[in-house]
Amino acid sequence: MKQKPTELEFEGCTVEEAIKKALDQIKVPRKKIRIEVLSEGEKGLFGMSGAKPAKIRVLLKNEK
Repeated sequence: MKQKPTELEFEGCTVEEAIKKALDQIKVPRKKIRIEVLSEGEKGLFGMSGAKPAKIRVLLKNEK
């Protein structure tokens, strides 16, 4: 049986959007993951370029 990776990174406009993307992709409940915020993200000035996405690392909790 194929085992899921235990650590993945996701990006979004906000940290919450990145978390939502992660949960949608890996199909596990939020209580079964640990989230590390790598970058909060930054908006570009007046909507101009220079925006940086929020970035998170998702770690699957060990099931015992």
